[in-house]
This record gives sequence, C-alpha cells and structure tokens, in this order.
Amino acid sequence: MTHVKEKDFQQLSDVTVRFAGDSGDGMQLTGTQFSDTTAWIGNDLNTLPDYPAEIRAPAGTLYGVSGFQLHFSSTDIHTPGDTADVLVAMNPAALKKNLPDIKNDGTIIVNSDAFDVKNLKLANYDNNPLDDDSLSGYHVFEVPITSLTANALEGLPLSPKEVSRCKNFFALGLMYWLYDRPLQNTEEWIKSKFKKKPEYVEANSKALQAGHKFGEMTEIFTTRYKVEPAKLPKGIYKNISGNEATALGFLAASVKSGLPLFLGSYPITPASEILQFISNYKNFGAKTFQAEDEIAGITSAIGASFAGHLAITTTSGPGLALKTEAIGLAVMTELPIVVINVQRGGPSTGLPTKTEQADLLQAVYGRNGEAPVCVLAARTPRDCFNMAIEASRIALKYMTPVILLTDGYLANGSEPWRIPHVDEITEIKVDFRKDPEGFYPYSRDENLARPWAIPGTPNLEHRIGGLEKSNIYGNVSYDPDNHDKMVKLRTQKVKNIRNDIPDLKIDGEQSGELLVLGWGGTYGTIKEAVAKANNAGLNVSQAHLHYINPLPKNTEAVLNNYKKVLIPEINLGQLARLIRGEFLIRVEQLNIVRGLPLKVNDILEKITELLGGGNGK
Repeated sequence: MTHVKEKDFQQLSDVTVRFAGDSGDGMQLTGTQFSDTTAWIGNDLNTLPDYPAEIRAPAGTLYGVSGFQLHFSSTDIHTPGDTADVLVAMNPAALKKNLPDIKNDGTIIVNSDAFDVKNLKLANYDNNPLDDDSLSGYHVFEVPITSLTANALEGLPLSPKEVSRCKNFFALGLMYWLYDRPLQNTEEWIKSKFKKKPEYVEANSKALQAGHKFGEMTEIFTTRYKVEPAKLPKGIYKNISGNEATALGFLAASVKSGLPLFLGSYPITPASEILQFISNYKNFGAKTFQAEDEIAGITSAIGASFAGHLAITTTSGPGLALKTEAIGLAVMTELPIVVINVQRGGPSTGLPTKTEQADLLQAVYGRNGEAPVCVLAARTPRDCFNMAIEASRIALKYMTPVILLTDGYLANGSEPWRIPHVDEITEIKVDFRKDPEGFYPYSRDENLARPWAIPGTPNLEHRIGGLEKSNIYGNVSYDPDNHDKMVKLRTQKVKNIRNDIPDLKIDGEQSGELLVLGWGGTYGTIKEAVAKANNAGLNVSQAHLHYINPLPKNTEAVLNNYKKVLIPEINLGQLARLIRGEFLIRVEQLNIVRGLPLKVNDILEKITELLGGGNGK
C-alpha cells in the first residue's frame, strides 16, 4: 500500500479564484457552486461572472471564453478582486485570455488534455505554452481533467459528449480539496438538479468526488489552504445576486404596501433574470407578463399602475431607449411605476454581457419635453434589495415614475446577504382615494402628489392620458399658462423628494484634501482604494450617491468641504457633468470604459496622482 503524505495547510486571509473555459464547459455553474459553498462556510465573498458576448461562439476560440471570478475572505471585502491568485483554465483560449489578470507568482491549473494542436491554433498560440518558458513566472499544474473524468465515469451509460460535460465537476472537486471546502452542498444540489436523470446524478457526483480524491492522492500539490470564516453580524445569510435581490426587494415592497406586484417586461440581457425570479412567486400574488416588445412591457405596467398595482418594468440601456415615450406618458399621467435599468455596455447592442455606467444621463434627461423622474442607484448586489423597496416607496408616495439603476456587475455578481426580519422592513403607506367629496384628478397633497383613484371606485371617474391636463380639474388643456404651471408642478414634485431622503454620508474625515464621490457599482472598488490610500497616510474620504435625481440636500455642502473631488465612473464623465452643472464646482475624473468593473489600483493610482504622492495631511 502506497503511503500518501498529508499535505500541509497554509492559512490565508483572502483568495481570488477564477474559473475559465468554453461557454459550454459549465464555468458559471462551477463558480456559483464554489461561491454558494464558500458562503455556507461563512467567508465573506464577492463574485464577477464574465459571460461571452456570443451565445454560441465556436468552441476553443478566445471570444467564446466564459469566466467566473470569486474573491473570498476571512474579513470584510467589497470587490471581486483586481487580479486572481488562482486560474483554472479548461483550454488554451481560457489561459490566453485570462493570463494578463493573474498575479505574478500565481497558481494556474490547466486541463492539459485540451492543449492539442487544434485548440492551440484556435487560441492563436504558435507554440504550446506548457512546453516553453512563457509561464515561468507562475506555479503551473498540468492536470489531464478530461481523461481523468472519463476514467472516473467508465461504465456509466453516458455518451462521450455527456461524459466530457462532467469535467467541470472534477475541477470543482479538486478546488474544494485545495481550499478545504466540503462536497456535501454540491452533492445535494446535484441530486436536486438532476433528480429526473439518475445517471447524471451518479456521473456528476462521481466526477466531483474524483477531483477531490485526485487532489488528495496526487503528489503534484504540496500545500492546501484554509480561509477562516469572516466575523459577520449574527443572522441568517444567503448568497445573493443583484438580480435576485432586486426581485425579492419588489416582492417585499408588494407585501409592505399591500399592493399586488405586476411586472411587465421584455427579456433583455442582463435584466431577464428579474422576470424569471419574480415569476416563481405567484403564491405572493405576483403577476408577470412577458411582453412582445419593450413598449408593451412598460405600457402594461402603466395600465397595472392605473388599476392599483405596484407596477414595475425591467430592461437594459437599449430597452430604456425604447421605453422613453411611455415613461413620458407615466410622467404626464402621474402614475407610480418603477423602471429598472440593468446597465450594460453600449451604444446600440454594444457589449450585452458586460457592465457599464453609461445610462445615467439617459435616465435623468432621456425624454422629450420637460419630463422629470426620480433616479436612484444601487451600489452592491445585496443593496439592490433595499433600493427596490426605496424606489417603490418613492413612486407610491409621490405618484411618479422612478428609474432604478443597477448594472451588469451588480446584477450577476453575488455576496452574502443577511436576510432581514419582516419587522425590519418599513411599511409603505398607500392611500387610494375613495371619497368623491372634493375630488379632482389633479388636486395635490403636501408633496404635490395627485390622488390615486383606481377604476371602478364609485363617482371617481376621471380622465388621464398623454395630452396636457388642466391644473386640478384634469380636462385637456392647450392653455400656455396652464402648461407652464403643470411643467413646473411636476418638476417641483420630483425636487420635493429631497425632503424625504437621507443626507449624503461621508466615510472618513468630514473635510480635507480629497473626496472620492461615486455612484452605483463602483462603491466597493472605491471603498477598498480609499482604505488603501488612508493606510498609506493619504487624506481621502468617500461619499456614494444612492439618490441622483434629486440629489441629497447637503450634497453641495459636502463637496465644498474638500479641496479636490474625484469622480470615478465606467463612462466618460456623466455624474461629473451633472455635478459641475448643478454646483459649478471643479471635479477630477477617472473614466475607464472596458465593460468591466473598475480596479482598486486604477483608483488608488489616481488618488496618489492627485495628492502628489505625499501624505496629504
């Protein structure tokens, strides 16, 4: 009997792992399973799925590579990591595309079976990188994953293609062994996922166990790694993506407002999952309508709002463009709807599977006429839950459309979310007008919100529509002075929302050399960059906007407390333009539009440049 030496454990505070392969190699599933198990262990984590833009790109090509990056830690973290410590590459294209993002002296585990002449040519390699010195700066482990999987599944009633599809579970089992993760959660998931195909349950389970056993028995790995659980606040946690958090937030808002939820939507990447998630909650009274186009999606939501529902519609940038006229209709009729824009790379079809922040000006200004709407932005995947509730509250209270901005990184990324107790979620008060005494469709309360009288309420029949209405009485009006008055009333109503939102909060010194101001999904990257800058002795603070139209009342005062203001964005300076236009102050910009989240080092380098590399104090 051969004695296998027990590997030594090395304690780590955090690790960034990237899985990469063909879109058919199951890398998203592998990454998600590793993330869910890591969350179950109690590590803090942040993920970045990276989907290929081509739905069926030719296997083995660079543009067909699918990736999933996971940053997990024993401490609080906020980003998926700038660069990876470990790359699991299932073919040459995955290696070539991802190598620039691997740390020097990092670990690379390759499926050596895939490094044949055909795949090397598809990845534009002239020579096999496993045979030359091009990977000399890394710890490279060649593992014949495909053939080892086939050996483990020998005798099962599966075709060679079906056997090959199980190799991602072999890779997952190996990574579970390397980072001391249990197999149990994934084994239970396999049983549930493939319960109608027992041969798949057996095959994937065996592949998972074979990968784990390979790590245990082979001599090529000399070290295993431990990352202790993070010290998170007590509670029940779930690993949640931004799209799922958004869906659950609207369900919670439906319960807390007592209104049935209606989602009218046309599927579009990367927003489609919200429709899919909400469709699973019919037992909560949620209604979902998959429309034939974007216009039908939003107009159905407007109709549902008229009928007394919490009405929402989901889309991404190109779809928001198509919804423009109907958003104007919601402004004119003063009906509460929420439009969720999960931003992606543009213009036009752009980069459908990549992230961007370039729809801000479209959200604030992108309509004909004076058509103001409230614009909010979530900042982390789990924050999408809170901002969905907040968008609903504002829309219902002020009888106005609200646009909620998320983005591809937030939507597809995930992090641990402490599930709130129902009592922690504030009730949303809704008052339908029922008394006909003194009723007029465009009379207003102290917030300038008009009454919500749903069809069928006795003696409250009234006219709404896209034509301008007379103040108070709601008759169609072409009077110039009335139009001027109504335009200003609708504008003031949105401005009044600033009386109902919290002040802009500063993390760090309340005044000083530099404030880094952000919005949306740049929050975590800015937070880590500011922390590193402070540790280096630089005087830097952070503020992050949830509310963009209107801005918090103290925004100008906050900005004036710093000598310099830096605004990093994944666009060419859209918030910077809004801030300059509103407050006439100079701001510094950092604009990188790669279809990827900003990197911590990008912001840190800009901070250092602005403060001259000194201590800034």
